[in-house]
Amino acid sequence: MLMHAGKSRRWRARLAAVLVVPALLVSLAACSSENDGLTQQFREGSDKGFISGDGRVVEIPAGERGEPVAFTGVSELGETLSSEEYLGEVLVVNFWYAGCAPCRAEAADLEAVHQQYAGAGASFMGVNIYDQPDTALTFAKEYGVTYPSAMATGDGPLKMAFAAVAPLQATPTTLVIDASGRVAARIVGPIEGTSTLSTLVRDTIAEGAAADEGAEGTGSAENGP
Repeated sequence: MLMHAGKSRRWRARLAAVLVVPALLVSLAACSSENDGLTQQFREGSDKGFISGDGRVVEIPAGERGEPVAFTGVSELGETLSSEEYLGEVLVVNFWYAGCAPCRAEAADLEAVHQQYAGAGASFMGVNIYDQPDTALTFAKEYGVTYPSAMATGDGPLKMAFAAVAPLQATPTTLVIDASGRVAARIVGPIEGTSTLSTLVRDTIAEGAAADEGAEGTGSAENGP
């Protein structure tokens, strides 16, 4: 009788093991499928899957900014946008796409800072990394965005121009570019309010103004009696 009970327990243990293995395989397959789905959603600009940064702010001292960023792109309206147009003023560049939830959340704050400094030494430009022009235009209308966006679908030259200075896989990312075309600050992740970005833009404008005054002072001294 005891021998029969032992065999019964061993049989139940083996049966449980047999049942657990397929369940585990199904679970692993589901996880793999889910991860593949998120990857595909990110590539397609889906609303459910996105890769975003942590809101980290990096300010770069003037002496460490490296070379100017040179770029040329076409806006959602078919207009040419280039780095040469913005030289001499601060440029804020925001990388986004319509299916990115944090991009939607920060749109109003970006527009508010844009309005704050429009005509006061700073311009804004978006870089849409996935969408087609119609989608970008719909987004701009829905969220009240008035500055242009260059369309960077695919692995084109516009993405290449920014690849060395912006983590394009972390969306949204915002760059503050100084009057010489060099990256002065970087926000990886949503800006979360206007205060931080507004301060970065204000300080970069002031930095450029101070540099101009210094250059004028030097010129006056050299040309003096």
